[in-house]
Amino acid sequence: MSDLGDFTRIGGADHGLCVVTTVRDDATVQASVVNAGVVDHPVLHVPVVGLVAAGGSRKLENLRRRPRATLVAKSGWEWVAVEGPAGLFGPDDPIAGLSAEDLRLALRAVFSAAGGTHADWDEYDRVMAAERRAAVFVTPARVYSNS
Repeated sequence: MSDLGDFTRIGGADHGLCVVTTVRDDATVQASVVNAGVVDHPVLHVPVVGLVAAGGSRKLENLRRRPRATLVAKSGWEWVAVEGPAGLFGPDDPIAGLSAEDLRLALRAVFSAAGGTHADWDEYDRVMAAERRAAVFVTPARVYSNS
C-alpha cells in the first residue's frame, strides 16, 4: 500500500514536480504542473500534500467551488497519486485564528517541502504577497501507485 512517504520519495526525485488536477464548472478536469511536497497542516497538524498557487489562478477558482484535488508525482516509470479534500490558506482565503505571519511561514514551508530553496527569503515573501499566492493543502483520502 502506498503512503505519503512514497509521494515524498518519488516527487523528490524530480524536484517536487507533479501534476495537480481540479474540476471545472463543466465537470471537465483542469490539470497543471506544480511543485508539491508533504508538510504538516497548519491547523490540523497532520501530514498533507502542499503546493503554492498564484492568486487568481484557475486552480484556486476551481478549488474554491469544488475543494478536492488529485496530485500525481512520477520518477521514470514509477508514479504515486494522492487525492482528497483541499484546503486553501492565502490572502483571499484566510483560516480563522491564523495570521499573516502564519501564512508567510506556511508558504515557505510548502516551498521548502517541494524541494525549493531561496537565497533571499525576504524577496520570496515579497513576491508571494504581491502575487497573492495561497497555500493549498490536500488531505490524503486515497494514496495509490503502480508499485
